[in-house]
Amino acid sequence: MTNPTVVLVHGAFADATGWIGVISELRSRGIPVIAPSNPLRGLTSDAAYLASVLTQVDGPAVLVGHAYGGALITAAGAAENVVGLVYVAAYVPHEGESLDRLQEGFPASPLTDNLKEWTYPLPDGASAVEVTIEETAFPSVFAADVPEEVSAVLAAAQRPLATAAFTETASTAAWRTKPSWALVAGADRTVSPEVQRFGAARAGAAVVELPDASHAVALSEPTRVADLIEDAVRATS
Repeated sequence: MTNPTVVLVHGAFADATGWIGVISELRSRGIPVIAPSNPLRGLTSDAAYLASVLTQVDGPAVLVGHAYGGALITAAGAAENVVGLVYVAAYVPHEGESLDRLQEGFPASPLTDNLKEWTYPLPDGASAVEVTIEETAFPSVFAADVPEEVSAVLAAAQRPLATAAFTETASTAAWRTKPSWALVAGADRTVSPEVQRFGAARAGAAVVELPDASHAVALSEPTRVADLIEDAVRATS
């Protein structure tokens, strides 16, 4: 039987190379995998981009979202060929819910006080705001369990997230009709573990928790992340 294609969706302040260890693990297990680049321009347009990628995937797909990528797989996961959703240290919003709204009932993570604002031009000549993590705070906030020399490179190579991503709402909640799995990073200082647990429980996800894992769990624990993804692949094959 042919395995579904795993589609890895990175989150904010990162790019698809953050999945490098997970990709290697999945490929070694004979699981097809792609990791498209996430535009990071806002939930609506980013989910539409991911949905367009899915139309070009042959056969069934398992969507895997890290952090903000979890919001994208929630919205785009309604695509007919998506057979499962895997959330990795991720936001799991409900239909009509923004990330700001999802986080309202929980204490703010250290991320909140360590964002740096930038601006970028819009096609109409106006400008919009995007954010990165302050470089000096990046290792402790995002990648506390990653070697220092690696976290320093990640900090310098951040991809900014448009602030529209925090306020735009999910058009649908694919987890209502698709099976889901979730990995909770217990030492995450970007997306608080409480937010991760709440979303996973609401979605009825099968949950694995790594108590000492940082937000960069896909880099620091690629085998454990790949194990959970493989569970989803086997269950949906």
